[in-house]
Amino acid sequence: MADPWQSAYDFAVQVARAAGAVIRKAGEDEIKVQTKSCAVDLVTQTDERVEKIIIGSLKEQFGDGSHCFIGEESVSNGQPCNLTDKPTWIIDPVDGTTNFVHGFPFVAVSIAFAVNKELEFGVVYSCLEDKMYKARKGMGAFCDDEQIQVSDVKDINKSIIISEHGTDRSIEKVTKIFSTMQKILRIPVHGLRGSGTAATNMCLVASGASEAFFEIGIHCWDIAAGVVIVREAGGIILDVDGGPFDLMSRRMMSANNDIIAKRIIKEIEIFEVLRDDAPVPSK
Repeated sequence: MADPWQSAYDFAVQVARAAGAVIRKAGEDEIKVQTKSCAVDLVTQTDERVEKIIIGSLKEQFGDGSHCFIGEESVSNGQPCNLTDKPTWIIDPVDGTTNFVHGFPFVAVSIAFAVNKELEFGVVYSCLEDKMYKARKGMGAFCDDEQIQVSDVKDINKSIIISEHGTDRSIEKVTKIFSTMQKILRIPVHGLRGSGTAATNMCLVASGASEAFFEIGIHCWDIAAGVVIVREAGGIILDVDGGPFDLMSRRMMSANNDIIAKRIIKEIEIFEVLRDDAPVPSK
C-alpha cells in the first residue's frame, strides 16, 4: 500500500529550508519593525512574506482545495483557528521573531501536518544554526538525517529545564511565571534555560540537550511540529496539570520521561489563557 503522506513530508522539508533561506537573507538587510499586540511581541515584514511563501508553495503542490491551513500571521489577521478532520498544515513562519529582530541566533521555521486532528509529521528548521529537525509518526525523529532521542536522565537534580516568560506582561501572570521558575530552581535543578523559540526548545528536549520544556500561553503553531519530534524521540507531551495534551489549549509540558515531567508539574503555577480555537469576537 502506498504511503499517502511521504511526499507531503518530503515537500515540507524542502519548503522549510527555502523559507529559512529567505529569513537568513532578510536578517542581513535592515529590518523595519512594527508592533503586534505589544512592544515585546515584535513582528516584521518577514513573518508575513515567509508565511505567504510557505502557504503558497503548499497550495500549489496540494491545490485541490482539500487541505486546510493554520498560520500565525493568518490568524493574527482574523482568520479562524479551527482544527478539523481535513488534512491541515499548521505553520509558524518565523518562530522567534523577537530573536530575529535582535540578531539572537535562534529562529525557526515550524511546519506540522495533521489528519483527523492527529499530528502526522513535524518539521522544524533552525535556520540560523542550519539544523533541520523532522519526524513522522511512528518513524523516529531526526536532526540533519541523524536519529535523535531524549536524554535518559531521571534525577531531577541533574536536569536542565527550559521555559519562557511569554509576551503577556500583566502583573498576575509575570508573578506566577517567575514564582514557578524560582520553585523549580530551588528543587534544585542544574539550570533553567530558554532559547526564545518554542519550536527550538522542543527540539532541544528531543535531542537530549534538556530534560523538559513547558509553557503556558504558547500557540498551536509554536509547538505542533515539536510535539511530533519530541514524541518520536521517545519523549512525552502532557498538559501542564499532568492531564492529556490538547493542541489548542495553549498549555504544554514536554519531557524526556514522566518522572521529570511530574516533578516539574508539581511546581507550576497555572494561570488562565484563551484557547486558540476560542470564537473570534465579532467587530
